[in-house]
Amino acid sequence: MAIEEGSEGLDRVLVLEVARVTEAAAIAAARLTGRGNEKAADKAAVDAMRRELAKVAIRGRVVIGEGEMDEAPMLYIGEEVGTGTGPEVDIAVDPLEGTTICAKAMPNALAVLAISERGGLLHAPDMYMDKIAIGPGYPDGIVDLDRTPAENLNALAAAKGVPIAQITACILDRPRHAELIAAVRASGAAIRLIPDGDIAGVIWTTDSRETGIDIYLGSGGAPEGVLAAAALRCIGGQIQGRLLAANNDERLRAASMGITDINTKFTLEDMASGDVIFAATGVTGGSLLDGVHFHDDGAETETVVMRSKTRTVRRIRTSVRDVANRFPV
Repeated sequence: MAIEEGSEGLDRVLVLEVARVTEAAAIAAARLTGRGNEKAADKAAVDAMRRELAKVAIRGRVVIGEGEMDEAPMLYIGEEVGTGTGPEVDIAVDPLEGTTICAKAMPNALAVLAISERGGLLHAPDMYMDKIAIGPGYPDGIVDLDRTPAENLNALAAAKGVPIAQITACILDRPRHAELIAAVRASGAAIRLIPDGDIAGVIWTTDSRETGIDIYLGSGGAPEGVLAAAALRCIGGQIQGRLLAANNDERLRAASMGITDINTKFTLEDMASGDVIFAATGVTGGSLLDGVHFHDDGAETETVVMRSKTRTVRRIRTSVRDVANRFPV
């Protein structure tokens, strides 16, 4: 359920606290960059993120996590985190967005966290979600999941005042997207295919002059859709998502989390409402953020932190010491 406007919101001190959490996760994962071990890198990020969350003065509940309790030993859905004092909040985490690209030392791996007032984030099950997203500055409803790719791309081009040949869509490079890719190219628009990291792909739409990305299309993880919506809640833009249940078990899982109509088309407000804080720290360098740089016994990170209530976006560069002892491989 969406949070009503006018609520008191979150303490602004949390802005820096969430940055520390994603910084720790990014450094832990980055120590395993290029090692070819996705599970080890992900575990390192999860462990570091959980340790830092335990220090934050919140009564936090994980609503987007590493899985359900029987699947994930830490940061599972429903886990209580924080010191047990302070505001009640919902938390969405992706300690290592892009496990494969981290393991292969490819661009755009991130450590991601979003915090909202209690009830502000959609409880999305771990399944695929069909998504469409654009940045700020366009009329509401200019794009829609129920329209064809050509209809959406032509509407976006008209709203932007450019020929469709100057529109670029970001799509995950997956076999399941073959028809979508063909349709986008047939419309005359360009495509940037990405191997992983669709949270970054959605965020890229918010600054098309810098990134060259105008629209995000295609299916990816539903939890990542909620995290991307949290970012758009802070900086503007539009997103729609619809769950793609592969079987009856997934439909039942969605129903157990309160989603009784699997065909619901979720809007930005459905996925992220009220006061939201979003943070992402680069693990490997990319178009959104620099990756972690190690030197001597220290490391440098770059983090973007956003808050919806104030519409502030901060980029923070942090130097951390004693990395070898704090984040052992």
